[in-house]
Amino acid sequence: MLKSRLRKVKTDAADAYLLGELYYKEEFEPFKKRGVQLLNLRYLTRQYESLSKMCVQTKLQFQAVLDQVFPAYKGVFGAMYSGVSLRFLKSFPTSYSILQTDKETLNAKIKELFSSRRGRSEEWINERVTRLLEAAKQNPFEQTIYSSHLINLNILITLILQYRSILGY
Repeated sequence: MLKSRLRKVKTDAADAYLLGELYYKEEFEPFKKRGVQLLNLRYLTRQYESLSKMCVQTKLQFQAVLDQVFPAYKGVFGAMYSGVSLRFLKSFPTSYSILQTDKETLNAKIKELFSSRRGRSEEWINERVTRLLEAAKQNPFEQTIYSSHLINLNILITLILQYRSILGY
């Protein structure tokens, strides 16, 4: 309250009066020096929050670009932002690239992406390949007109994968 009144009147006498009033009426708490651990925790919490906000913005931009390049891709892998889904999209960013590739190659790519993690059944992989081909056929954009969209999509996927490793998403 006193902060809001301070300096509205541009006279030294008014400032002196308000400072005196503040000194005699307010109960001050002793200054507590924060420990290094608490300051580090506070700093890291703010950084985490900042990175989380940037990750959300990146995902929103990714969605906007994907809607222009390959809107039917959503739902193919279930989790859009899974590592496998993003890395697959990096290799095959358009419906055209999927339609130009045979089923065996698509199947092998999905297997390769799962090789470092737990494996998936052949049935699951075959279902994803079928979904991919259906999504590619449903795509209203036969080819991407702007190569800038593909460049941007690649950059956004790289950022999201980095955020996943940093933030543990």
